[in-house]
Amino acid sequence: MSIFNSINTSASALTAQRLRMDIVSSNIANAQSTRAVINENGEFEPYRRKMTVLETQDNRFKSMLANASGDIKHSGVRVAAIVEDEEPFKLVYNPVHPDANEAGYVEMPNVDPLQEMVDLMSSTRSYEANITALNASKGMLMKALEIGK
Repeated sequence: MSIFNSINTSASALTAQRLRMDIVSSNIANAQSTRAVINENGEFEPYRRKMTVLETQDNRFKSMLANASGDIKHSGVRVAAIVEDEEPFKLVYNPVHPDANEAGYVEMPNVDPLQEMVDLMSSTRSYEANITALNASKGMLMKALEIGK
């Protein structure tokens, strides 16, 4: 076991939470984008909300066996994938909008700003908690170095 395991674990979590915050900010920025991509029919489609999927960084058999036997293994976290939310688009009545259909409805992105703000606050708090853990680990290592003085 390395003395840097806790620092590496916190660093991987900081990287993952930073990417999660970037995805959330992208969702908020595109909450009104009705022409994000062109589908297979050649028509514009609204922006589709994106989400991050987190998993343990080391999911090899060796580490799983170590966890099952009670050995402490610090592996960290990573972003396994960035997936699109498959919720249907929101229909908003706005007959003067250039993307309105024959009935006057516009397909808007499936982004809920309130949900995005909750996700942003959650990732910010996780980021702050990992900074605190990183600073605590750094402080303990510094105190250990002072023992020899």
